[in-house]
Amino acid sequence: MDYSPEAGMRPILVTGAAGSVGAVGRTVVQGLRRRGLQVRALVRRDDDRAQALRATGAEVVVGDLTCARDVADALDGCGRMYFGMAVSDQYLLAAVTTAAVARAYGRLEAFVNMSQLTVSEMDATSGSESHQHRQQWLVEQVLDWSGLPVVQVRPTVFMENPLFQAVFSSIAADGVIRWPFGEARTSPIAADDVAAVVEEILADPAGHIGRTYELTGPRSEDVAGLAAEISDALHHTVGYTAVPLQEWLDNDLAALELPAHVRQHISTMARLHLDGRYDRQAEGMAEVTGRSAGGVADFVRKNPELFTR
Repeated sequence: MDYSPEAGMRPILVTGAAGSVGAVGRTVVQGLRRRGLQVRALVRRDDDRAQALRATGAEVVVGDLTCARDVADALDGCGRMYFGMAVSDQYLLAAVTTAAVARAYGRLEAFVNMSQLTVSEMDATSGSESHQHRQQWLVEQVLDWSGLPVVQVRPTVFMENPLFQAVFSSIAADGVIRWPFGEARTSPIAADDVAAVVEEILADPAGHIGRTYELTGPRSEDVAGLAAEISDALHHTVGYTAVPLQEWLDNDLAALELPAHVRQHISTMARLHLDGRYDRQAEGMAEVTGRSAGGVADFVRKNPELFTR
């Protein structure tokens, strides 16, 4: 690609571009390319997912976010960037490495960071959150100190998150939701809505620098409300059955065979649901895009294969 001034805006670096859960990075790449913007996508491996990114017209580079040289090479010549990474025990190292390199070598107009809504209720000594939550809180502090042109994006739990996929998987098997969260209310959001926010900020960051956007679904509701939405989308009644949390953790979640760090994070999210920590409503989606996020029924209609045999 031609990165000369005559070519217009410098390319946008998107990390985590080949991620699997929700695929926010990949969706951001696709959206920016549809706008005709130059994109450099950073991936860990050059595989079929990397080839699909190239097919959009994006430049693909292979690198490790915990390696400063790789980050510097990926960032070279870019004007804006998105930092997103899967849940990992290497997250803090990767994020701090990226921030340090961006501060030392980058000439960025915008650094968009994917965080998580839970960190808004944390402080320096809170201890009820997961190891991943703690890392994300620390990263926000580092970015605040960095002097970089940061935009924080804090979504609530994704509908694609293993937490909700484990909850919803029983619909296809038994026609009911296995619900371990008691009467707790929640407001999950679809990853493509989160990606739409990131895309909009990267495409035109003016007015967003220094802002924090909290993202939730259109409503916070209990399991009865979720079941009603899903029933409406599937055109048949979906019930729900209460499951003790520990039983759900030992059976439904354990069946996913998640890595230990991820399992601890998802288990903690389940417990925080019981404590009412996900009963939240935020307007970040509308602030950035001018529209509300889709609800659970919209997600079901877009992904019927997840809810039927």
